[in-house]
Amino acid sequence: MSAEPGIFDPPRGSLRKSVGRGVVATALAQSVKLAAQVASVVVLSRLLAPEDFGVVAMCAPVLAFVALFQDFGLTQATVQKSEVTQQEVNYLFWINVGISIGLAGLLAAASPLVALFYGDPKVGPLTAAMGLQIIVYGLGAQHFALLTRRMEFGRVATIEVAGALTVFLVSIAWTMMDRSYWALYAGALTGAVLTTSCAWASSLWRPGPPRRVAGGSGLVRFGAGVTGFNFANFFSRNLDNVLIGKFWGGAQLGLYDRAYKLLIFPLNQTANPLAKVMIPALARLQHEPDRYRRAYLQVIQLLLLAVLPGVAFATAMADVLVPFVLGPKWQGSSEIFAALGFAGLLQPLNNPGGWLFISQGRSGDFMRWGIVAAITSVLAFIIGLPYGAWGVAVGYAASEYFRTPILWVYVGRKGPLRVADIVRAASPFVLGSHLALALVLLAKDSLLAHQPVAALLAAAIASYMVVVAVALLFPAGRETLREGLQLFRTGFFH
Repeated sequence: MSAEPGIFDPPRGSLRKSVGRGVVATALAQSVKLAAQVASVVVLSRLLAPEDFGVVAMCAPVLAFVALFQDFGLTQATVQKSEVTQQEVNYLFWINVGISIGLAGLLAAASPLVALFYGDPKVGPLTAAMGLQIIVYGLGAQHFALLTRRMEFGRVATIEVAGALTVFLVSIAWTMMDRSYWALYAGALTGAVLTTSCAWASSLWRPGPPRRVAGGSGLVRFGAGVTGFNFANFFSRNLDNVLIGKFWGGAQLGLYDRAYKLLIFPLNQTANPLAKVMIPALARLQHEPDRYRRAYLQVIQLLLLAVLPGVAFATAMADVLVPFVLGPKWQGSSEIFAALGFAGLLQPLNNPGGWLFISQGRSGDFMRWGIVAAITSVLAFIIGLPYGAWGVAVGYAASEYFRTPILWVYVGRKGPLRVADIVRAASPFVLGSHLALALVLLAKDSLLAHQPVAALLAAAIASYMVVVAVALLFPAGRETLREGLQLFRTGFFH
């Protein structure tokens, strides 16, 4: 099956305008997605029991581990390669599909062992059923990659919003028939089917019969480095759930899961969609180091300005915020949420480091960093485990502080970005957010003299005011504030 010339290339035009529009579209879409996710946490937490979320959380690490190998980094290979052909994309599509089918079979075969490990028979059938999601996403992986490569960020954002709303609405509708963990599964599967169908409908490309292609091995090698990072990163992202579920049971895991979903998960979902905009843009700027450096730092500074004051406020007010949002029965999640909040003060800075590794073609370095992150995270989980879910959360936050300087020294060894660049750009917002957290904690008693809504609103406003005040003390901070105002007024980067 032939393809029209240029069908895989971004449309001609200003890269800056494409990135600006992509960031705006992604930001708007992510706002809707985050609202849907928070609403899902709030509504479903009131409809389902902690044990239901615990069952899903027990399956989640297994699904995440298997999903590491589904993509095999091949979508990143499609996006990052300077020129890609119809034959190469077709080759990668069938690899994705074949791997997905094999992994779904592996999930089904392993499901009895998973149930035996946790000592909960409900986990087995749910684990096996999750194989369907693997297959559905495998069918759409390359179509999404091509939309991203072409910088059709508006279409990607629309599809993702539709998927998030579908997950939310179907999960709630299912609880009307069956108030169990199957409601969460039904929403996730329906969302997967919808997004994959939309990706096919939006893409100009259709697969042909499976065939080998010259040059395919180079793409696979690049993908292997990305997969190596994802494999190592799995342990730092999921072993906490496994250990808590195994040694402390579903109730503790449910409390941890809700705290994680309410804070850390939305933070990750803020950086991940931006990666779809920034990685293809940075890949096209890697031979222009000054433009590359400016583009990366501009986006990171705006991200930190937007996110970190909110994290500081939420961490300081966790004992008020969590029961207010989730309900009184989730009071036990408050201390866990507060501990995770300290990790949240650094993750918006650290997570985008992966954009640099991938856009510079440093998949081997990316894999090695993933191994370092996994080892330090696992050690932190084990140290905190005797203290329950709260101890694991504290260990997770401590490991994030330990890794931060190591990450940026390693990133700065090669490429256009140096340690001094990131220190100068991030310091106003990282320092400001920590100061905001401390000041809100000191003022909490006076804030709590008011109704919860008024107290939370006042704390949020105070947190942003403190961060802005600190940013004004630094040249980089003042420049970012000017750029933020300009973006707010025009909707584009200038």
